[in-house]
Amino acid sequence: MPKLKLRSVLPVKKATRAFYGMAVFIVLLLLPSCNSNVNEGASPAQFKKTLDSATRIFYIKDHNEALHIIDSAVAKNPKISIADQFDVYMMHCDHYVNVVNDYEKGGLYADSMLNLLETTGHAKNYPKQLGIAYFSLGDVAFKKQKFVEAYQYYYKGKLTARNNLNNCTLADYSYRLGMVIYKQEHYDLAANYFKQSFQESAGCEKNFPSFYRQQELLDNAALSYYKAGLVDSAKMFYQKALNFIDTEGKKYPEKSTSAEVARGVVYGNMAQLYIAEKDYKIAVELLKKSYIINLKKGNDNRDAELTELKLAHIYVTQNNIDSLYLLLQNIGKQLDTVKNADAEVDWNHLMANYYQSKNKLKESIGHFNRYATLKDSVDKSKQKLLEIDVSHQFKDFENQSTIAKLKSDNGMQLIYLSVAIVIAAMALIIVLLILSNWRKTRRNVSVLSDLNKKIHEQNESLQRAFLNLELNDKEKDRILRAVAHDLRNPIAGIASLTALMLMEEELHNDQKELLQLIKTTTTNSLELIREILEATGAVTVKDIQKEDIDINTLVSNSIELLRFKAAEKEQKIVFEPLPDPEILSLSREKMWRVISNLISNSIKFSQQGTDIVVKVTHRNADVLISVADSGIGIPDELKHSVFNMFTQAKRPGTIGEPSFGLGLSISKQIIESHGGEIWFESVANKGTTFYILLKESSKKPGAELLHQ
Repeated sequence: MPKLKLRSVLPVKKATRAFYGMAVFIVLLLLPSCNSNVNEGASPAQFKKTLDSATRIFYIKDHNEALHIIDSAVAKNPKISIADQFDVYMMHCDHYVNVVNDYEKGGLYADSMLNLLETTGHAKNYPKQLGIAYFSLGDVAFKKQKFVEAYQYYYKGKLTARNNLNNCTLADYSYRLGMVIYKQEHYDLAANYFKQSFQESAGCEKNFPSFYRQQELLDNAALSYYKAGLVDSAKMFYQKALNFIDTEGKKYPEKSTSAEVARGVVYGNMAQLYIAEKDYKIAVELLKKSYIINLKKGNDNRDAELTELKLAHIYVTQNNIDSLYLLLQNIGKQLDTVKNADAEVDWNHLMANYYQSKNKLKESIGHFNRYATLKDSVDKSKQKLLEIDVSHQFKDFENQSTIAKLKSDNGMQLIYLSVAIVIAAMALIIVLLILSNWRKTRRNVSVLSDLNKKIHEQNESLQRAFLNLELNDKEKDRILRAVAHDLRNPIAGIASLTALMLMEEELHNDQKELLQLIKTTTTNSLELIREILEATGAVTVKDIQKEDIDINTLVSNSIELLRFKAAEKEQKIVFEPLPDPEILSLSREKMWRVISNLISNSIKFSQQGTDIVVKVTHRNADVLISVADSGIGIPDELKHSVFNMFTQAKRPGTIGEPSFGLGLSISKQIIESHGGEIWFESVANKGTTFYILLKESSKKPGAELLHQ
């Protein structure tokens, strides 16, 4: 399991050093004592010596060299003890899961660890190893974000080795729970787990991995208290972490660089306290100390990036624009080589705001779009973990064990009753057994009632999470509207100025071509802004101003305005109106927009020289409008998302015309606000027909009299 270092968020840190991960504690501290359980034949002395040497190389020097030594030794000694074979599988599992990040191969070795014990029938003789095997399978599942499966393995490991684990292993178990609960934002509870793990690890062998984990636990507890709003406790534990590094780190001079990295991380986390208190002078000093340490080659560059972003936020607060820009440029270069999803989210947001302040709107939009995409991805991953309550999950597993036991007890009751029919002398005993089990059942019913109550509480928590998601969606719409609104006027100005410049007669052809390109680009941008503003604004019946309109005239006017556009692609629009006028109560502007959008799409996605047929007919008492083309059609895999806002189904036209993916979503809102329906029929590469059904309720009262 790679080391997870707590920061402003909880990124996963790669296991690039020997002391990263729980396997150090288990292998170096627990397994030597396990070998005393081996009764079926000890390993040859030479193999045992080789295995011990390779283990040290694996966790202190080089993983690949150690695995090569072990594999060679296994090839020469095929008959080794179960405990030694288990050690070999575990180091391979640790390598693939924590170093190579190949979770599939790591899972195979974890399965091998479990099978080695179960298939040989020696599982009961190796409770510690069996517990470790389950923990390893849990780690693999957790890496794959299969959280329920991971918790099941952790729970099995806990049950299996409960009475055989020393405090070192318990410390690692508490550490795991603390990390998960921190991610679930139960910060005060996470702090307790980290403190508990620190106390339990006090009895571990005194070596550098143990020291490094202990300083991390103090830092994690401090950050948890900060997140919980307990500032004084956070300061106290940050200071404890620094003191611990100063006093204990001196004992390992050969690891002075690693100890310095740990100190840099604490400085960066500690600065958050002073930022919250607006003591920016101290905060800046701590942040600079932190990233100067961790920007060095081989140090924690990911932490340095996050630390620099904290400093960037201070520059924003102080309106120090020049320093902000230089710092953001440096961070951008670092992100090109050291990938950090959490840092990229914050960096793109800061860059978008910077360029907006400089009125460089194109650059600002580019960074804002990347920020929105990355943030959605990070939020989804986080939401997946927030949907699971770890403590409740473990209790669910315990209750499942209780239910299984109850089923077994009920089966025994049937056996006893059957025996009672044959042996009358056992009747009294059977009655007593039934009475005893009935009392057990009552107690278990109470337990199950408590479980139902907790499940109800968990459902309420999920409902709150859904509400937060809805609020976030509304906030995104608000931001889009604000950005689009602020961009509309300057871009419209650019378009107007470009049109005036094109009227100049002294321009060269190259200049005209560039100006025409600017005009086309600004026109497309204004269209996109208009669609964004409409897409993010709710269309309601109250917003629509209706009037009495002849539907034939409305459709005919829409067609006439688009005939020129169709002629550019040598296309012809064929109109088949109703035989008589039909008066409907509609919003002229909005309904014109829907019909124009459908015809424009047919023009855009049809080949040159083809016909587009627009019909107005009756379906019973309702009016049906259809727009049919023989264009490229809509593939089956895109049909379900055609009417979605910001759909991924958008495609360029047959001659490269741009498509923003908002028009059909807006059209659907308008038609439904009129009480109508809109749908389509399409075959890929053969054509598409869109239908609009305006129901009888849309007609003007008394319209039938006008037809006479």
